[in-house]
Amino acid sequence: MRHPLAIALLSLLAALPAAAPAVAQTSTSSVGIDLGIASDDRRRGLSWSDGAVAPSVAVRGAVGSLDAGARITAARNSARFGGADAVADLDLGYTLSLGGGFDLIGVGAAHLFAGARGRQDFVEGGADLTYLIGPLTLTGGGRYAPSQSAIGGDNLYLFARAEGGVPTTPVTVHAQLGRTSGSTDDPFAAARLRPGGGYTDWSVGGSYVRGRLSIGLDYVGTDVSRDAARVSGGHAGDALVGRVGLRF
Repeated sequence: MRHPLAIALLSLLAALPAAAPAVAQTSTSSVGIDLGIASDDRRRGLSWSDGAVAPSVAVRGAVGSLDAGARITAARNSARFGGADAVADLDLGYTLSLGGGFDLIGVGAAHLFAGARGRQDFVEGGADLTYLIGPLTLTGGGRYAPSQSAIGGDNLYLFARAEGGVPTTPVTVHAQLGRTSGSTDDPFAAARLRPGGGYTDWSVGGSYVRGRLSIGLDYVGTDVSRDAARVSGGHAGDALVGRVGLRF
């Protein structure tokens, strides 16, 4: 946790529960905990848990337009990230309402790996533009990781997403298309986030929410070749991912 951004995110997350009562009369505040388990921890189409079942725990706090979160997920000796046993994701976001159904969201995140060989931690930031039209939310956004030794260069991820609830049901459905690109200083390290030098990913799925319980199923895939996937730890092909979560 040597990154200054990671330290700042942890400090802010720790402060949110104490800050919430002080601003409760003037802005919305909340703190929540999520417990989850997924059949695979897939991110941008790539497995971060070596294709294995991945339990996780997360805490998220919000004060007005500002929110911060921390999630710890089992990485299961991830070949992609130096045999890491777990990954901690810390993020900070700020939402600006633009009116007319549009919101602009700024995001900063740190990804920290426990039990990994060598330096694997990296940071990234970006922004999302969302548009709400009836039950449907449309999002376009990007994440940029500046050049870091852990990822062998820089990394840019652009995506478009549509998500909405099915009227009169507790079901939501979504679809997403993304593209990863970037520059390369170290081909082996860069392959962790960009196997083959750059790729496209996609996902479609749905979630059923009843009270504190949520159940989801996603179909995810990439156009990464098998040879490119092997260099970065594999598990980049098409897959069905099941999810179960509890929110408190």
